[in-house]
Amino acid sequence: MGEADRMSLVDKAIIALRSLIMSGAVAPGTRLAEVALSERLGISRTPIRQAMDRLTSEGLLERIETGGCRVASFSITDIMDAIEIRGVIEGTAARLAAERGADAADLRVCDELLGRIDIALGQSEGIDFDAYVALNAQFHHKLAQLAQSPVISREVERVMRLPLASPSAFLQEQALIHDFQTSLLRAQSQHKAIVAAIRNREGARAEALGREHARLARENLEHVMNADRHLASRLPGLSLVASR
Repeated sequence: MGEADRMSLVDKAIIALRSLIMSGAVAPGTRLAEVALSERLGISRTPIRQAMDRLTSEGLLERIETGGCRVASFSITDIMDAIEIRGVIEGTAARLAAERGADAADLRVCDELLGRIDIALGQSEGIDFDAYVALNAQFHHKLAQLAQSPVISREVERVMRLPLASPSAFLQEQALIHDFQTSLLRAQSQHKAIVAAIRNREGARAEALGREHARLARENLEHVMNADRHLASRLPGLSLVASR
């Protein structure tokens, strides 16, 4: 088997195992063994082992002293902290991009994405939800790259893999978010302000806006946990959050 084929199996194992955990198919605290996972997912043990290593580094799995791993559980505070960390890292990326001077072509890509988000939000028949989710993810990915720092980009990607920390975490189901359309319009306004601050070389403002933008996810988490906890099965990752 070539390197490309081997890596594709590892990627497949990571995606399958992360989906298994985030969907709630295995409960927090459940012990996962390589052999059982290999049989369940139909993937050989070597890529399963590498996938478990990856998800352990992300925090979704915890090593057991006697061998194997168990599914991690998170408190509300854990998730709030993860969202806070994302805001800090994205804010830092925005500040560095402003201070270093973002590439003009990259900024044009951001403008194009924001224009397409405007179209998705402005449909007369209602929000083009699928388009918004995809474009929002692309925008945040591009935003992390504006600082031209592989370290920053890598850390943003890592923290976004934590349950409910991603900017798309609460875009899985419109009904989960109170006053959903207003929330998306606020987010888009912040998107534009961040890009404007970067373009104008306003580092402190760009950083503050990046941090503030992440707070929307905190607000939405608080709403779901306080008012819609019974909808956990519709929001990937929420099953890992311990009830208060």
